[in-house]
Amino acid sequence: MHGMQFWVGILILLLTGTTQAASDDAALALFKSRCVKCHGKGGKVKGDLDLLNIKTTARLSEDLEMLQTILNVLEAGEMPPEKEPSLKPAVRAVVVADLQKILREASADSGYAPTPIRRMNRLQYNNAVEDLFKLKVSVFPLPEKMMRDRSGYFAKALGGEVRKMPNTVTVSSRPLGKSGLIEPRLAGVGPFPQDPRAEHGFDNRGDHLSLSPILLEAFFKLSRRIVESPNFDRLTVGIWGEFFLEPTEGEVKNAVRKRLRRFMTRAFRRPVEEALLNRYTQHALRQIGAGMSFTGAMKEAASAVLSSPRFLYLYNQPAATGKTESMDGYDLASRMSFFLWGSIPDDELLQLAGNGELAKSAVRKAQVKRMLASPKLKRFCDSFPSQWLQLDRIVSAVPDEIKYKDFFFAAPNYRTTMDMMMEPLLLFETVLIENRSILEFIDSNYTYRSGRLRKWYGDMPTGKIGGPVTMQFTRQPVTDRRQGGGITNAAVMTMTSGPDETKPITRGAWIAGVIFNAPPEPPPADVPPLENPKATEKNLTVRERFAAHRERADCAGCHAKLDPLGFALENFDPVGRWRDSYENGRSVDASGVLFRRHAFSNLLEFKDALLAEKDRFTRAFAGHILSYALSRGLTPADASALDRITEKTIAGGYRLQTLLHEVVQSPPFVSKPRSELVSPKSPKTAIKRTK
Repeated sequence: MHGMQFWVGILILLLTGTTQAASDDAALALFKSRCVKCHGKGGKVKGDLDLLNIKTTARLSEDLEMLQTILNVLEAGEMPPEKEPSLKPAVRAVVVADLQKILREASADSGYAPTPIRRMNRLQYNNAVEDLFKLKVSVFPLPEKMMRDRSGYFAKALGGEVRKMPNTVTVSSRPLGKSGLIEPRLAGVGPFPQDPRAEHGFDNRGDHLSLSPILLEAFFKLSRRIVESPNFDRLTVGIWGEFFLEPTEGEVKNAVRKRLRRFMTRAFRRPVEEALLNRYTQHALRQIGAGMSFTGAMKEAASAVLSSPRFLYLYNQPAATGKTESMDGYDLASRMSFFLWGSIPDDELLQLAGNGELAKSAVRKAQVKRMLASPKLKRFCDSFPSQWLQLDRIVSAVPDEIKYKDFFFAAPNYRTTMDMMMEPLLLFETVLIENRSILEFIDSNYTYRSGRLRKWYGDMPTGKIGGPVTMQFTRQPVTDRRQGGGITNAAVMTMTSGPDETKPITRGAWIAGVIFNAPPEPPPADVPPLENPKATEKNLTVRERFAAHRERADCAGCHAKLDPLGFALENFDPVGRWRDSYENGRSVDASGVLFRRHAFSNLLEFKDALLAEKDRFTRAFAGHILSYALSRGLTPADASALDRITEKTIAGGYRLQTLLHEVVQSPPFVSKPRSELVSPKSPKTAIKRTK
């Protein structure tokens, strides 16, 4: 009966062009007619997914993760398998709509996933301390900041009536030496260990930012070193006069209390409790009474604030019930500021949080507009794009020194990667500041290059090539579509290659994870890496040498997805330069089919295929941004909000600032997470996945 209802619904759909008549059981009918023979029937369970016993939509909605997975593979056209007859577009559309409806209804009252209590990461801590004291120097070296502004271009670009990146900028990169790290900072203050980037995620994820007793002690010592630094004084500390300088008149007790109230409110991101304020005030007054200077006592108090869990920890108050609740204003102010500024909220955000105005959509929109015009937005650019693009991988990329001698341009070991990594980062900043389309991350008609990078690509360099410390980059048009965008630049091509040959599967996995937010599963443990070509294989292409991997049953599925993505880029050699043939004289074959829909024969057609899937890319990129903003991985409960962010971004011309605005307005961003103690509607039995 279910099958009859489904096909009658499809017939009516085809005749009338509407989806209203399609049965609500479309997905269940599809499972029965096309899926269970591989997923449950006769004990055969591929992909650990058993659909045989799913008879109702209620049963299907018991496992939202599985439901989301089924929806993803159907939307992507990955199922049915390539050897099976494909679904007609109209059939697929009805089933996808059916599953989306089930997912929306099942997740409506489940609440949003909690973000674990977490400490600030290293970049956030540095920024927060800078803002709290209004420092004119950095707190400690931050090698994770891959690009440093050496000409003040970022603030200048935001300052004009029309926000536009200058044609020429001066930057320094994260080098393999120390020269690029020399910048004004507090003397004698060293950083705590760098925080790891979550796999397929970011370094602000709560599940990666724990605070052990040993690290807590280290933070206490760090807070002491900060306030005791020789150059922590009136020349570098912007609040020196209003906080550390002894009052010339009036009662010291009142001055200490007043100053600490404002300082602690900013540090703890909400009004300080009276009892806690009293303890800090009394401690400072006892120190002064025992003979310590006023400045010394306030330094002691400031150090105690910096080592307090209230300063170090980021925590969102959970919902008291299993239903969705609006986030506390102060938590919302912190979420907005750590998202776009990587730091504590300023006074304006705290004031709006306190009077309840920040709960209004129009007020948040105005605040995001203000935050996007602040030079502190550079901190978002210091963190998100390099992690999204996984550019940290280029630091360890070491091409063969004999084969690519010109890659190493200066002693002791300066590499062209220093220039390469700047190109995609400057593209990101341009798209953000000028509010351009995110589709330029796939294909752009301009770029920024240094003289060395122009020479690397085979162009005639203009002006001085520059040394290893600072580099001048100039905006230039891109007329060759093989270049332009964030995929085919030399940085990505080099970091996804080995020392002397390309790695198409690594490149394909990068595109799958970064561009389409669908990272592949790790390969089976017993799959050997591709070995150097034997004497009998010297005349084979890389594609031909990979044939053995593709023939393995446990590898074929991933290779079917990754091969078209990776081999499309085979014209770029291990250091990102174009080639038409391999060293053995064989021509490069860059052909393939994207998502079983878009056939291409060369790189330009591959870019066209990517742009044909621009809405899919938009949703994937929005997912990266939303995950970064929430400091957690996304769950099926976020799917509806992600769809709306995507729709609004598309309607707004794919502009990056539109996407950022929509993230801040989205329900997961402005809602309290569900409590770990208050779980959503949980079924007594979950859908069984047989191993």
